[in-house]
Amino acid sequence: MAAILLAILPCVFAQSQKPIRVVAIFAHPDDAEGKMGGTAALWARMGAQVKFVSLTNGDAGHYAHGGGVLANIRRAEAEEARKRLGIAEYVVLNNHDGELLPDLQVRMQVIREIRKWDADVVLGLRPNDYHPDHRNAGKVVMDASYMVAVPNVVSDVPPLKKNPVFLYMQDHFQKPNPFSRDIVVAIDDVIEQKVEGLDAHTAQMYEWLLWIQFEHDLSMVPPASEPDARKKWLREWRQLDRPLLEDEIAGLEKWYGKEKAATVKHVESFEITEYGSQPTEKEIRRLFPMLSN
Repeated sequence: MAAILLAILPCVFAQSQKPIRVVAIFAHPDDAEGKMGGTAALWARMGAQVKFVSLTNGDAGHYAHGGGVLANIRRAEAEEARKRLGIAEYVVLNNHDGELLPDLQVRMQVIREIRKWDADVVLGLRPNDYHPDHRNAGKVVMDASYMVAVPNVVSDVPPLKKNPVFLYMQDHFQKPNPFSRDIVVAIDDVIEQKVEGLDAHTAQMYEWLLWIQFEHDLSMVPPASEPDARKKWLREWRQLDRPLLEDEIAGLEKWYGKEKAATVKHVESFEITEYGSQPTEKEIRRLFPMLSN
């Protein structure tokens, strides 16, 4: 049934006047792949235009490389991830990693990216996170959420006629408030594609993040000469095959029904922000056509 649905839905998009246009905005190349790589791949399969925007170039996140050399590595990895996920565009801005602030300059960059994409849906990070770049990336997207429709702000790019739906990508942080799983998407059909998208970010998935987490010890990582073993290890480390949480199951049952929900093993979740357009259930189903029985 899922395969038939994925085959039919591109035709539905083709018949519409305008494909769904989605932009995810985050701090570093690789941030979105783990949070919504599966949903991005589903959207792309269904004919939606999906764009990733990294607000920094990732030039500080490594133990052996840095500066322009590392930024070039991470841009190349982002482009490879784009190809593997099948999304339309992956923009890496040239702000320095570890120095991102929610200032006017960055806010104007965000407004331009949203407007240039004529976005229907904007996804960002919540402004409570362990990394200051993540927190500030979340805040600057919130700060842009009203301004994208104001003509005299960033007047070199036409304002949007309608404010997009702004969503938060999933996280596990509990304070000051836990993440709300308002929309839960089944991604079983694209879980391998999500793994491939993460795998494209070699400098992060197999080097930097492990080096800093495991006290500079990378001995547990399979060598690059064993790509299948690497990806299997990556799935385990990222806990991609963990049991679903109770609120994830409840969300699946809401959007897919109990019968379909009982068969799903992998999900991604999104929280509707209080900023931007406030969607009805009908509008959510239009923007997320994969939410179907």
